[in-house]
Amino acid sequence: MNTSNLPEERRQRCEVWTRVMGYHRPVSAFNKGKQSEHRERQHFTESASR
Repeated sequence: MNTSNLPEERRQRCEVWTRVMGYHRPVSAFNKGKQSEHRERQHFTESASR
């Protein structure tokens, strides 16, 4: 689906959660500094062990 053509009334907000210090929190609950830090994080995927 092309989201740029999706009518405004069909759109919904997506809440992003992340794991911080052993528990999960919504990024929207972070202060501005933590939100900025979250945007700068490097994400990676570990390969499966053999």
